[in-house]
Amino acid sequence: MSQLLRTPLFPLYEQYPNVRCIDFGGWELPVSFSGIQKEHEAVRQQAGLFDVSHMGEFRVEGENAADFLQGMLTNDVSLLEIGQAQYTLMCYPTGGVVDDLLVYKRSDHLFMLVVNASNIEKDWTWLQDHLPENVQMVNESEATALLALQGPKAEAILSQVTDVNLAELGSFRFVDGAEVSGSTVILSRTGYTGEDGFEIYVSADDAQKVWLALMAAGEDEGLLPIGLGARDTLRFEAKLPLYGQELSSTITPLEAGLGMFVKLAAGDFIGRDALVKQKEEGLTRKLVGIEITDRGIPRSHYPVYAEGEQIGEVTTGTQSPTLKRNLGLALLDIQYTEPGTTVEVEIRGKRLKAEVIKTPFYRRPKPTAQAAKGANS
Repeated sequence: MSQLLRTPLFPLYEQYPNVRCIDFGGWELPVSFSGIQKEHEAVRQQAGLFDVSHMGEFRVEGENAADFLQGMLTNDVSLLEIGQAQYTLMCYPTGGVVDDLLVYKRSDHLFMLVVNASNIEKDWTWLQDHLPENVQMVNESEATALLALQGPKAEAILSQVTDVNLAELGSFRFVDGAEVSGSTVILSRTGYTGEDGFEIYVSADDAQKVWLALMAAGEDEGLLPIGLGARDTLRFEAKLPLYGQELSSTITPLEAGLGMFVKLAAGDFIGRDALVKQKEEGLTRKLVGIEITDRGIPRSHYPVYAEGEQIGEVTTGTQSPTLKRNLGLALLDIQYTEPGTTVEVEIRGKRLKAEVIKTPFYRRPKPTAQAAKGANS
């Protein structure tokens, strides 16, 4: 058996006596530190700190870097300002998804791509195969650690260890060369939980120092370390896709409900022709939310039926820790995707009643006027 990969923060895990690690795509990562339910609630109500250093970071540089990315990605890179990040996707000519990712504009000719850990090698090869001579790429994944601080108290915690004016840092904006606990980082107001929060890109050598500083700053605010289990339930409630489940080489961004990140009018990109055709002809299937009304919990790949025929399958499902309801995301034939439609989910040979419902299942509460005033005072 090959040795599992470990992040620069792995040595710190042993200080948490209840930590439970698993093999996650070849990485030895914590599924939980103190229990998924407890960690999920901490992020929704206070704050949580994630080690997501297994993610990949590519440096893309050159006079034509922006044009290169415009031709590779579905979103409109030309709209980015320096200091702005953008969610986007990379497609095959068929319209299926190579990966979903973030692109950061660091200067007019310098960008950072943040890709999914399981796709680092595949994404690198795909980009290299299309790379023009006047654009350079560097895989900085191994040298870069990534910490995500998420939750309603994230700003209050992070403000204790940085001089960046966080109140002025908008969503999907970042500070290049920010200082956090004495380390130079890329500090970004982004995340994967449905909550406000930040992602901190720091050198692997400084990762432990920054983690410990954040945990100390958040001690009185209820900050907890968070594992992969709660990361998945949090993103699921907010209907944030996971590659390999809601997205794949056979599922297009349009089918996954991500059309707002596909700018067909912005120019040509790989997969555009297939997506234009799909849009013109109309979708034959679509990702929707479902709720099981019988007793049972939907799980990935459970088949979904209507009128005696299979009409799709569950991509992700669980009992929502926030809502205490048995919910799922499912890719279904288009005629069964209207909210209120009755369907059935097969669980261990039994077909249980379910209903198509609106998504996302969870939206972050808007701050009250008094809370907003206090946060800005």
